[in-house]
Amino acid sequence: MNEKYQVSVSPHVRDSISTRKIMLFVIIALLPASIVGVLNFGPYALLILCLSVASSVAAEYCYERILKKPVTTGDLSAVVTGLLIGMNMPPQIPWWIPVIGSVFAIIVVKQVFGGLGQNFMNPALGARCFLLISFSSEMTNYAAGHGITSLVTKVASTTDTLSGATPLAYLKTGAHFDLGALFLGNVQGVIGETSAIALLAGGIFLLVMQIIDWKIPVIYLGSFAVLVLITAAARGYSNPLEFTAEELCAGGIMLGAWFMATDYVTSPITPKGQAIYAVFLGVMTWLYRMIGNSSEGVSYAIILANCIVPLIERYTRPRAFGIQKDKKQKEAGKA
Repeated sequence: MNEKYQVSVSPHVRDSISTRKIMLFVIIALLPASIVGVLNFGPYALLILCLSVASSVAAEYCYERILKKPVTTGDLSAVVTGLLIGMNMPPQIPWWIPVIGSVFAIIVVKQVFGGLGQNFMNPALGARCFLLISFSSEMTNYAAGHGITSLVTKVASTTDTLSGATPLAYLKTGAHFDLGALFLGNVQGVIGETSAIALLAGGIFLLVMQIIDWKIPVIYLGSFAVLVLITAAARGYSNPLEFTAEELCAGGIMLGAWFMATDYVTSPITPKGQAIYAVFLGVMTWLYRMIGNSSEGVSYAIILANCIVPLIERYTRPRAFGIQKDKKQKEAGKA
């Protein structure tokens, strides 16, 4: 026989979809929440989003040009990072803070570790946590949107409370909100997290386009919801189901679950690993929000989960074919 098998290096299973197309779909999915944020907070919010994206792309281009590496700005991953950073900014943030965050995300979190596919944590979340530590007062100064009306139903509303706190700060006390306002986005918070329905629509779009798998977001949100429901009932909150729905719609959990926890690079690839990862996210977010002093915690939960992904994959990776039989043969030989 003259014919020979041609064996190439891995990966042996390939897909026709490119990184650029994946990132383009993610950008499209983020647009509804971005538009709601701009409509809610005004033109300055649009400026913050544009500056964040431009700074991310410029940082990646300059870094790769200076180090004489192939320029990868065309894959749109820097655009996604910049957009996520802008969406995680309070609407009244000084313009230079998201610029610093974008440069930090691209150079320190992404490029220093080798670029796309080599970073150990989500660059946008790494930048957000860096900014929270470095500029804590500016990063927690939330303004009310133009259309915010009666938001709190069991806590008196004042100008100070509307401009200084997010819905999660009130939920921390056991207060209830107008669930419709939380769902539609007529609340204070960071630019891209206020509208649960817009984020949910973007997540469903990614599912339909098969860009993400349902396991991580659904198990994450589900495990968190179960723990919150049990806690609310144990504490005697009025209407624990409504309180749980408000916790799911408030803050950054929808943005984190659909768009950042599902990051290909920093999440497990095995189904079992994804389930463990998602449950860990749900438990950690619950601990931060319901047990700890923080009213949020999504960013820290996802970054902590990113750090243990190698450990999760080590114990959930499929066993090589024949390895069990080989072990048995060795044990029989020793006997």
